[in-house]
Amino acid sequence: MSQQRKKPSQTILNEPIIDLRSDTVTRPCTNMMQAMQDAEMGDDVYGEDPTVNQLQSKVAKISGHEDALFFPSGTQSNLVALLTHCNRADEYIVAQTAHTYKYEGGGAAALGGIQPQPMERNLDGTLDLERIQNLIKEDDFHFAKTRLVALENTTTDGMAISADYCQEMRNLCDRNGLALHLDGARIFNAATELKVDVTELTRHFDSVSICLSKGLGAPIGSILTGSYTFINNARRWRKVVGGGMRQAGIIAAAGIYALDHNISRLSQDHANAQYLATMLSGFDDLSIEFGGARTNMVFFRLKNGNHDEFSNYAESKGVLFTGRDPIRLVTHKDLTKSDIDLALERLSGYFA
Repeated sequence: MSQQRKKPSQTILNEPIIDLRSDTVTRPCTNMMQAMQDAEMGDDVYGEDPTVNQLQSKVAKISGHEDALFFPSGTQSNLVALLTHCNRADEYIVAQTAHTYKYEGGGAAALGGIQPQPMERNLDGTLDLERIQNLIKEDDFHFAKTRLVALENTTTDGMAISADYCQEMRNLCDRNGLALHLDGARIFNAATELKVDVTELTRHFDSVSICLSKGLGAPIGSILTGSYTFINNARRWRKVVGGGMRQAGIIAAAGIYALDHNISRLSQDHANAQYLATMLSGFDDLSIEFGGARTNMVFFRLKNGNHDEFSNYAESKGVLFTGRDPIRLVTHKDLTKSDIDLALERLSGYFA
């Protein structure tokens, strides 16, 4: 989801800004900052940063994979995954709305010569298995070579994809000799929503990109997981695209703290999102999409269609969000139920 609106530099009428643009806007807590300050560091390009190594081992184990690699961003982590799986003139099958296709600047095509084959999603957020089978190219020099299927969990609109579906996709890829990548930026939100261990959602994939700054509260960083061979090849591509970092333990420590302390509280974000959706549904002038919240996201449309006017009004009252039609609101660890009540009170003036 595009984040075009800028955050005001000061509070509105001495009241705090209620920032619902994304779960990436969170700030490190005091304890996380202390963990960063205390981090033991080395040169990660040489593989000598002990805190980075600890983080990578931790996430590899959590995801059910052999190895992992630390990246400054999820966009770079996904890009390196595609570059590692695919050669030039290969293609990957992906949803039209998927982050790796729509929101990452066309990096795989621009930098890797990799052709995306986008397709429409099902209403439940999944990709139709029969349609994927029909999209796989024949072994013919006229065609790009289908190499990979890329999924995401949660989806860009907050849907959690089940472990059973992930297994079905794994089976399809195995039958066709395809690799399977997961953009799992919010995979812990999916596991929380489905009430399963995260490994049940990640073990089916050859590679998984996991974001530490979406929902988990770290200031920066994503982890790519996979086999030893895959990660060894991905390390070279990370260097090629400029992702090698030196004393990166200072930010890896934040990721370790986030994994240890901020996963169990994601259910609070989901509950706050559902509360927000329920309260918004009381305004007759808007309609809630999907019948309620999806994990930590709420989407709605204005019946009068004046989305720009409403966005400007909300910003003047210190309530920030993204999207236009529909509007998207995202709950996160820096927002309490009281903050949501305050946001609703401020927005109510528009509908009065």
